[in-house]
Amino acid sequence: MKVLKSIYNFIVGDMIILVGVIVTIIVLALINALSASATLHLVSGILLIIAVLGILIATLSREAFAKR
Repeated sequence: MKVLKSIYNFIVGDMIILVGVIVTIIVLALINALSASATLHLVSGILLIIAVLGILIATLSREAFAKR
């Protein structure tokens, strides 16, 4: 179990990052699969970048402002 946790911490580092990126990818996959308009396909790349940056900023601010 300790080995799995070490691998998880090395690859992801935080559960918020993992869950946030997975939810973002699922939403973008649904947009691309269900959408018939080309504009949503063009916006999906920008949405991915903004969502991942938001997730990383949320994680960083949580760590920076944590009381220790």
